Amino acid sequence: MGIQPNEADTPQGALAIAEASGYSDTALRGLLSTASRYQQAGRHDDARVILRSDAFADAQGATLDQFRLLAMNSIVALDDRTWAASFTRDLPVEQFSSYPADRQQSAVDLQVQTFTIAGRYLPAAQSLIASAPLRPDAGSLADNDRIWQLLKRASTSRLDREARTAIGYEQQGWLELALSLREPGITLEAQGKSIRQWQSNWADHPAAQPLPSELQLITNLSGERPGYIALALPLTGPLAEAGQAIRDGFFAAYYEDDQSDADTQTRVRVFDTHAADFPAIYDQIDGTRPDLVVGPLDKSALNTLTNRTSLPTPVLALNYLEDGQDHPAQLFQYGLSAEDEARQIADRLMADDRPQAVALIPWGDWGDRVESALVKRMNENGGKILDIVRYDREEDLRKTVADLFDINSSRQRAINIEHTIALNVEFEPRRRQDIDAVVLVASPTIGRQFNPLFAFYFGGDLPVYAPSTIYTGTPDASRDGDLERVRFTDIPWMLNPDSARRQRTSAALPNATQRYGRLFAMGMDAYALSSKLQLLSQVEGSDIEGLTGTLSMTPEGIVRRQQQWAIFQQGVPTRLETPTDPSEDTPIDPQDTLQPTDR
Repeated sequence: MGIQPNEADTPQGALAIAEASGYSDTALRGLLSTASRYQQAGRHDDARVILRSDAFADAQGATLDQFRLLAMNSIVALDDRTWAASFTRDLPVEQFSSYPADRQQSAVDLQVQTFTIAGRYLPAAQSLIASAPLRPDAGSLADNDRIWQLLKRASTSRLDREARTAIGYEQQGWLELALSLREPGITLEAQGKSIRQWQSNWADHPAAQPLPSELQLITNLSGERPGYIALALPLTGPLAEAGQAIRDGFFAAYYEDDQSDADTQTRVRVFDTHAADFPAIYDQIDGTRPDLVVGPLDKSALNTLTNRTSLPTPVLALNYLEDGQDHPAQLFQYGLSAEDEARQIADRLMADDRPQAVALIPWGDWGDRVESALVKRMNENGGKILDIVRYDREEDLRKTVADLFDINSSRQRAINIEHTIALNVEFEPRRRQDIDAVVLVASPTIGRQFNPLFAFYFGGDLPVYAPSTIYTGTPDASRDGDLERVRFTDIPWMLNPDSARRQRTSAALPNATQRYGRLFAMGMDAYALSSKLQLLSQVEGSDIEGLTGTLSMTPEGIVRRQQQWAIFQQGVPTRLETPTDPSEDTPIDPQDTLQPTDR
């Protein structure tokens, strides 16, 4: 009969034995036995070698079912997003039903986790919905919360397609509920009304009683809003223009908000924080008995609040304290953080399978913060920033790029060879070969100079990633042609110039929306947050679609923003979808232009 794969000492040896047997069913079962033995010993890397091989390409029946179960086990143990993405393309939502009754619950859990790791949130939710009859916790508040959070992360287009063909009362109800809250620009009040209407139409649905926690909170909060907001901004002094742009955005959102009940309309009073020290201003504001203070904008003013043990009036600050800095309860922090963008660049690099990058970052305190956040997140994600070159705009940018790519070392090696053999040699410099990508932190003017130099110094094949500083906010194909193929992250407000909401406000306030577009959008989102702080702080996993990104909150009250991604194509920003969310079956055409949205 010969030696079997489960008798081999290494995964490579087991695969070689199975291949020699023509991948017979006996050999495949031996491979699965070996992979299972590795998993039981905690050797998931070795199990992955076997399970990611081509040996099971034609597996069927019980062999295929066992292969899928073992593969999901190692994907979850290793948190392997790349493997999960490829594996789940052929994973049926009903896969759990292929196993004996006593193993189906654990199979469901592995299946949901695998789909989630792959970023396929709708199939993950569908797995929970389909498996409800065999799960004892089905229909509980915790279970409904889990399904809801997965549906929230699924794309609207995929939800819409699935809703047209959904079979089964439970699945149809969940999809209709999710879609009912996806209307562009839907207000908190409209969401509450939509949820109550859905409950009435689907009274017998498992999600109707109990509603997911987030939806319960929305229905409770939809009729509530701060009765009086104190808007504390610098309207004079060096930060006056920034403060005025945020103020204009705040009031633009305020006047857009349909507050039809005059008895519950929010009142807003503006205070100039440049007039005195902020502790004195806060005490003055508190004396007017507001329900919420929005501000301050200046970090030094925000730091003065850390000396207080408590805040009698909640504060939505428009800046961030240093990481880990102590702060009183009822202090929420929101802003356009450079660190947020650096973290998102690191996440994108790993999602795009570019774990080793080099970076160009300008000198200064702001650059220090970007560097720290980028390096820290890359390390957390298992990637690495190989080298960082700090630069000044007055420097020789050619030399800066040559240093980044280590071109001079290549030249020196050639010189050393010539000295050694005492002959002239033909030589073409080479850049270092361990680079997967370049992170370019620069203004549009500097970026347009750097990007062509990457190709000149033999890095034209490397993808370039940048923060929002690379884009002016106004499409300019003639000038931004030098930024061709640069990927960058920015807020939805800047990447959707044709949205109805931006068109309306730009017509009314052209200077604020064009010159200070990002700060204007920040002001609009500050107003949106003013009525949703309790929602974000009390419901884990909740978020809102803002104009500065998808907004969520940490347990410490820090608002995090997830921005969008775009790439310059023929000098014009073109939307890039999230690479780890293959829930869209149709690939994005890189020539597609940005799609308008009302959010």
